[in-house]
Amino acid sequence: MQKNNKTHLNEGIRAKEVRVIDGEGGQVGIMPLHDALELAKERVLDLVEVSKDANPPVCKIMDYGKFKYEQNKKAQEAKKKQVLIRVKEVKFRPNTDSHDYGFKLKNAISFLKEGNKVKLTVTFKGRELAHTQLGINVILRVIEDIKEFGIPEFPIKPDVRRTFSTIIVPIKIKKQIEKPELKTATIKTKSREA
Repeated sequence: MQKNNKTHLNEGIRAKEVRVIDGEGGQVGIMPLHDALELAKERVLDLVEVSKDANPPVCKIMDYGKFKYEQNKKAQEAKKKQVLIRVKEVKFRPNTDSHDYGFKLKNAISFLKEGNKVKLTVTFKGRELAHTQLGINVILRVIEDIKEFGIPEFPIKPDVRRTFSTIIVPIKIKKQIEKPELKTATIKTKSREA
């Protein structure tokens, strides 16, 4: 069940009696709704229900238009101060050639400069899974090549089947957190006996 959060004001208030608070926050007292509306009209302001669950409901005499404007302005200021961090993924293969490596490395660096996190992923296909250390070495090489722009958030680990990854965090975000040790996960593979 969803609560109705609509603000009632002036003739939209349905209570017979209300507790009235003036514009400065002072208690005026409990009075019939008709008298509270008259008091608000005398001051050329609105009667706004601020607490409908109280018994009797609490109403404040204020300029409702100005109140809504200030609320919207505060919400916009809060939104401006929010920092949005996205995770961008850069995928490698254990045998990525040097041209592709350079292109992907340049993308990872530009993502970090923009303030985004970068997920480095190495995917293995078929028999490449028998040589997981090659893929781990690719990630370690990338980490070394971009160390002035970002550092790993956690050690390299297997994600899902046939994938290893880590996340690189821009240095400006990671300053207050200690640099983790670079550890690699080892996977034991069964060798076939002829």
